[in-house]
Amino acid sequence: MTDPSRRDGRLGVGIIGAGRVGPVIGAALAGAGHAITGITSGSDDDRASAVLPDVPILDPLEVVRRSELVVIAVPHDQLPDLIAGIAEVGGWQLGQLVLHTDPAYGVGVLRPAAQSGAIPLAVHPAITFTGSTIDLRQLQVSYAAVTAPAGVLPIAQALAVEMGCEPIVIDEADRPAYADVIQTVTEFSRSIIAQATGSLGEIGVENPGGYLSALVQSTVERALRDASSPEPLL
Repeated sequence: MTDPSRRDGRLGVGIIGAGRVGPVIGAALAGAGHAITGITSGSDDDRASAVLPDVPILDPLEVVRRSELVVIAVPHDQLPDLIAGIAEVGGWQLGQLVLHTDPAYGVGVLRPAAQSGAIPLAVHPAITFTGSTIDLRQLQVSYAAVTAPAGVLPIAQALAVEMGCEPIVIDEADRPAYADVIQTVTEFSRSIIAQATGSLGEIGVENPGGYLSALVQSTVERALRDASSPEPLL
């Protein structure tokens, strides 16, 4: 097993979860010089293979066995049982990096892996993934919420940077609140845009999404600038 504190060498990276997130994270890390050892089958294997061509499809235990870093990108409700199930069969390895991408969990959910000697890391890139290589450009201008034990926090931060993100440390106790913010922003934005485009369509505006595109983007960018640099109180 490679010493995980060595950031000058390549890691063998395995991906558990072949939805929209896992393959893109794998491609980002491959672009940083790491070797992708395998990926599990998922909801759209063709899409995953387009992002990670020539990467073998393996079962989760084989992914874990082959990898120095295991990236887990599965639905929220599946994560605890997956971690515990691999621990029950002795899958996790001493010194192995185990990183999940769920916004709501910190490293506590990885305790069964940590008890086997693995190093728990939680890194959530704050973008809406499409599951395509377009996401790699989005990662380059995004932030990532990083949670890890103090002694290995620099490893989690370095991996976030290698994904293309600027790491922001979120305390373990604050992960649920962080996840609530992410969910609120995502769902509210989708709901408002769906309502607005639907109303424009009803009055005969063709391509309502295209019509609102510049307005929505400029409004959101202005709101974010104002939030980042509020005017001083007089």
